[in-house]
Amino acid sequence: MNNNSAKQIGFKPVFDYEQLMRIAREQADNYRSASPFPHIVIDNFISEDLVDRILAVFPDLKARKGQTPDTVLLDDGTSPQPHKRWLSNQIGVDMLLKQLYWEMNSADFLQFIEKLTGIEQLIPDPHLNGAGVHDTKKDGLLMVHADFNKHPLFNLDRRINILIYLNKDWPDAYGGHLELWSKDMRKMEQKVAPLAGRCVIFSTLRDSFHGHPHPLSCPPDRSRKSIALYYYTKGRPADQDPSPHPTLWQKTPELEN
Repeated sequence: MNNNSAKQIGFKPVFDYEQLMRIAREQADNYRSASPFPHIVIDNFISEDLVDRILAVFPDLKARKGQTPDTVLLDDGTSPQPHKRWLSNQIGVDMLLKQLYWEMNSADFLQFIEKLTGIEQLIPDPHLNGAGVHDTKKDGLLMVHADFNKHPLFNLDRRINILIYLNKDWPDAYGGHLELWSKDMRKMEQKVAPLAGRCVIFSTLRDSFHGHPHPLSCPPDRSRKSIALYYYTKGRPADQDPSPHPTLWQKTPELEN
């Protein structure tokens, strides 16, 4: 649904799709050539007003039957994402979040991602498997990793991650910066603060290592909030290994030594 048709029925879109397509046209080359893997950081992807409205209805994940760190453990029994909760279920969340999910899974939004990334025939995930709202408390972290590459229900190939941050008044000292690591895990090449309204889009590859591996230093009454959506295709390019793998957790050099 484009902006004009939306207005005709009294529906106010979350996104300006003409603006998104301008970004896609202007930034496509930068996205595809970015190091250590294709990605882009877009500030003011959603407005400050929309951030405030989302935060006002952000679900209390402690009181919900969302997933917790205890559902994902390493071989040694420790959690690679302590003090984190997430909720993929769309039932029961506020209509504003439902609208956001719907628009980000719509044909117009997919056209933007395809133009930006060069990946055609993207397929959204109505189940939001592993996606949805994420909330990490003080001392929480997310080990560096490459994401699982197959949808568990449809056997589709995961190709794109989109993260939208919701953290207002978030000083660097709180931590939680998204780190993008080299393919050999020897060097952290990019560091992105999780600031409100900022969006990170990146290609999901076997070696697209990312995370926020240092414990958060925010006050106990604050947390690192974000919204994540993932996109798939039927098959991968011939130069990419299509064999299934789970999340590939990695130790950074300081943890190896």
